[in-house]
Amino acid sequence: MTIPRGTAQSPKYQRLAADLRRRIAAGEWPSDVPLPVEGELEQQYGVARNTVRLAVDVLVNEGRLVRLQGKGTYLKDHPVLDHRAYGPALVPGQRDCLAAPTEVYTKEAHERGRRLTADFEMLIVRARVDIAERLGLRPGEAVVVRRQLRLMDREPYSIEESHYRAGLAAGTPLMEPDPVPGGDEAVLAGLGRTEIGGVDHLVSRMPGPEESAWFQGGPGVPLLVQTRVTYDRRGPVRVIETRYSADRCRLVYGLGELAARPAPVDGD
Repeated sequence: MTIPRGTAQSPKYQRLAADLRRRIAAGEWPSDVPLPVEGELEQQYGVARNTVRLAVDVLVNEGRLVRLQGKGTYLKDHPVLDHRAYGPALVPGQRDCLAAPTEVYTKEAHERGRRLTADFEMLIVRARVDIAERLGLRPGEAVVVRRQLRLMDREPYSIEESHYRAGLAAGTPLMEPDPVPGGDEAVLAGLGRTEIGGVDHLVSRMPGPEESAWFQGGPGVPLLVQTRVTYDRRGPVRVIETRYSADRCRLVYGLGELAARPAPVDGD
């Protein structure tokens, strides 16, 4: 077996890492079977032991592999969960997932036989520049942040922060440091601010130190950051920023009429 030829600037260990990624994606190694030891990979590829070690280090840092003392190197078993970030109703009369995002997370976890839990807190902070712009505020104005730290089977899954104008939240259950029965959506509807649309901004970035510590991901695993600005007929209602570890979540968007769509299967 040879390492695929890369660019002149591509070190041999990076090309070896790329071929190992290809083999992992092809399902060559089940999650419960260790990868060949470094000596075997050295013979398979005809490279030095240090080249193999550096290539495996790359995949460990990416969160794809994990070294278990005395047992070998295995695929890191992070089940990827599809989250239906938005889509038209699948059947007539059904609400779209903009209406009650907490319901969507709970339903998805239940369908996969997984247990969703969340730690909740409320904060009053100075608005970041981007949050202020999206809510029509001046930078530094106070905003109410309702934060949920979601865990899937006790593994960190997402950090969600909903930002509200302080004037909108004042005197309402949105100021309480606990979840609201029926979700924040019920409070907004009671205030006459029912969300009817939203715009998502998706970016990928590396986590900061506190995020890395909470998500417990590999040092090379990025975050998928979804920033949703919701609107009613009067203007922006809230900004919801949700951060996911990119190796544990895939965001799914539906388009157009989906009533005739077959029942979803894993990966749809």
